[in-house]
Amino acid sequence: MDREGTQQGAGDGPGIDPALAERVLREIDAGEAIGFLQALVRVPSVNPPGDVRAAIALCREKLAGVGFETRVVGATEELPNLIATLGGGSGGGPRLAFNAHVDVVPIGEEAAWTHAPFGGELVEAEGRVYGRGAGDDKASVTAQVMAGVALARAGVPLRGTLIVTTVADEETGGRLGAGYIVEGGHVEADYAIVGEQTRGEICVGERGGVGVVVTVYGATGHAATPWKGVNAIEGMARVITALREELWPRLAARTHQYFPPSTATISTIEGGVKTNVIPDRCAIHVDRRIIPGEEPEAVAAEIREVAERAVAGVPGLRVEATLRAGRRAIESDPDSPVGRALQEAIRFLGKEPVLTGFFAATDGRHFAAKGIPTLILGPGDPSTAHTPDEWVGVDEVLEATKLYALAALALLGPPDAAG
Repeated sequence: MDREGTQQGAGDGPGIDPALAERVLREIDAGEAIGFLQALVRVPSVNPPGDVRAAIALCREKLAGVGFETRVVGATEELPNLIATLGGGSGGGPRLAFNAHVDVVPIGEEAAWTHAPFGGELVEAEGRVYGRGAGDDKASVTAQVMAGVALARAGVPLRGTLIVTTVADEETGGRLGAGYIVEGGHVEADYAIVGEQTRGEICVGERGGVGVVVTVYGATGHAATPWKGVNAIEGMARVITALREELWPRLAARTHQYFPPSTATISTIEGGVKTNVIPDRCAIHVDRRIIPGEEPEAVAAEIREVAERAVAGVPGLRVEATLRAGRRAIESDPDSPVGRALQEAIRFLGKEPVLTGFFAATDGRHFAAKGIPTLILGPGDPSTAHTPDEWVGVDEVLEATKLYALAALALLGPPDAAG
């Protein structure tokens, strides 16, 4: 590989100096990193209830031990968020936030697991660590923490500031985690890298999500005389058919360079009151995943239009479509300084960057809402998240640790790259 290209500047950053990079990479200890991951997995930080105190304490101890300034903030005692800072003594340099979460989803039926859910078992023959949160998201937490440790131990003077934020509450929306520290002004950053399972690929953003409740109203009556009522369930059948035949193909045609297309799923349905009563109400929930350029309010209006047209020819039926939740898609420029820093880091390790978009929600939206260029990258296969026998590859964790450290070096390193 031609290392000359790795020294080009990452926007306002100095690029990656090979000598400094090797100095940092030597400080990444594989045994220490994987042992730290195992220790994190063995902490059952299940959300709900979301108590992450023990996991945050492990991260704080590791970072404080190498010189990070650390503080913990949170809305409740059980939901602390760690903010650990390195560098920035003279001020004025760029501020890069790493972000990842230590809360995990419940394990489900334990009988479905062949490895102990909170065992943090390392199967060396497979090169994997198993356990709930091994991938989502304690692999990213480990890689970010250990990248910070390597930078601190290497003693590279930083012209900028590295802020490692390890948070609670992501699995239930992040309002008390990343949302709390960003909205509350506890973290001010110029760039953010959010750790999630991306197979080491650079996600320039994430799809948004919208929930729309469609309700069809009819008229009740005795089931023995259906002509005296207006059946809302039969009306809803018309709506579902219209959505599938008219709207779904339209959504599939909405594509984006980096993201999967727009999608919609009817995820719940309920209606009727009794087996011998004509139902006068039926409701469905439509889960819409949206790409950049789509607005939540317009999404709801589009569904409403299709639904109203579907029942327009049936006297006595009417439709409502209500927006219950909505978040826009986020997208950041991959050629921003943080984007170039990540791409330089990947190339330094002998690979070509892959740019894509994340399919689900992350804490990235809290940073992006403040206008902070935010990219998503981390170790692991997202298909293993929330499943029995969740796992992450050892090599993936170590590579992500290197990528985070090198990206921070590219963006925050000393002005004199030869120093």
